[in-house]
Amino acid sequence: MTMLSTAHLPVCIILSCSLFLQLTAAFQSSPPRFHNTHKFNDRVVLSSSATDAEDHIAKNFPTCSDILFRNNDVMKKISKADEGFTIFAPNEAAFKALGDKKKEQIEDVRNEEMVEKIAAYHCITEPVTADQLFNSGGVVTLGGEVPAERSVSGGFLGVGGREDGGVTLNGSKVVNTFEFDDGDKTCIVHEMDDLISPTILWRYADQLRIPGST
Repeated sequence: MTMLSTAHLPVCIILSCSLFLQLTAAFQSSPPRFHNTHKFNDRVVLSSSATDAEDHIAKNFPTCSDILFRNNDVMKKISKADEGFTIFAPNEAAFKALGDKKKEQIEDVRNEEMVEKIAAYHCITEPVTADQLFNSGGVVTLGGEVPAERSVSGGFLGVGGREDGGVTLNGSKVVNTFEFDDGDKTCIVHEMDDLISPTILWRYADQLRIPGST
């Protein structure tokens, strides 16, 4: 076996350090082969039941919870969903931004049908993750289809902005995502910064019945 003499050791150490620095520089200058561009402010995975998901909504999104429970049909479908469900829960700031008039319309019994439609647009009877939303182009809720787009930041008046890794539904952005998984069902709650239901529904406020509905 040939062994290096101690006289050669300093040279070997210098060459090894030089090679290490070259490899480190090359690695840092090259982007990773696979890169996940999705970024959401928060994603919390909890091992618990669908009931815990409902309790979470009631505690953290009380106005949304009230609206959901005003549509009995939607709540029944959610509870019977085999794989789980998805709730798009507007936060309290979203309802505050609606203004006093719209908040009063939500509370008005004459607008019960409109409120039920709003509730339906915020529910899906299967789990849909934030990553799935990011690549979906749109989702079909219990109320109807809702477009999904990748959110953009920067630019001026909507021009020149760049994708920021987030996703919006009908203009409302996903702020946080909470997953409740008990092994049998996966229940997902997406916190939204606005309602995702069509704005046209507000035209039917203060009427006893939405035209064309059954």
